Amino acid sequence: MGFVEATGAALRLLLSADPELWGIVGVSLSVTLRAMLIAMPLGVGVGYLLATVQFPGRRLLIVVTQGLLASPTVVVGLLLYLLLSRQGLFGQLHLLFTQTAMVIGQVLIALPVLIAFALSAIQGADPRARETAVALGASAPRIAWTLLVEVRFALMAAVCNAFGRVVSEIGCSLMVGGNIAGVTRNIPTAIALETSKGEFAQGIALGIVLLLVALAVNSAFAYFQGESRR
Repeated sequence: MGFVEATGAALRLLLSADPELWGIVGVSLSVTLRAMLIAMPLGVGVGYLLATVQFPGRRLLIVVTQGLLASPTVVVGLLLYLLLSRQGLFGQLHLLFTQTAMVIGQVLIALPVLIAFALSAIQGADPRARETAVALGASAPRIAWTLLVEVRFALMAAVCNAFGRVVSEIGCSLMVGGNIAGVTRNIPTAIALETSKGEFAQGIALGIVLLLVALAVNSAFAYFQGESRR
């Protein structure tokens, strides 16, 4: 099947509401959104603490976090597999080859991105925002909220970046999810499987969906950024 024929078949799959294809999309979005809902408050919170609180080992944590930005997702998957396998430390939880394991893996992948971006954004914020809040007698949570609002665009960019990294990663999902049809098969693992089988139509269809999701997330970020500035 040539490229034109495969693309035509992919569009027909999308328009026909193929249950298998949209089931894969549903698994992918469900896992990624759950992972982001967990990772966002954790990542921003840790980034805020690293930016505003001095404590022993802080510099080491920053260096480690920045180093993990480039960590291969397959290595994260390998470490998590060893922990969740039957002989692993958490083997008794029976989480391997489940969506929960995939969520955990994606949280671990997203955290360094969120922490590093939040840290950089808060350190680069206008110091007058914090000074004004302190001078007005604001509480610690109120000061934190004031700073986070000040750097909201940078934090939104961090969320978009982290979302793009986890929704398209394949190494960790494949290792801890197992690519089980109807259970843990997501968009990237399905694309790899279908391409290896020579079934390009579904792979192209899923690739189109993945591109549309990424475009939608970035368009939403650009829209809210523009509306806020107005």
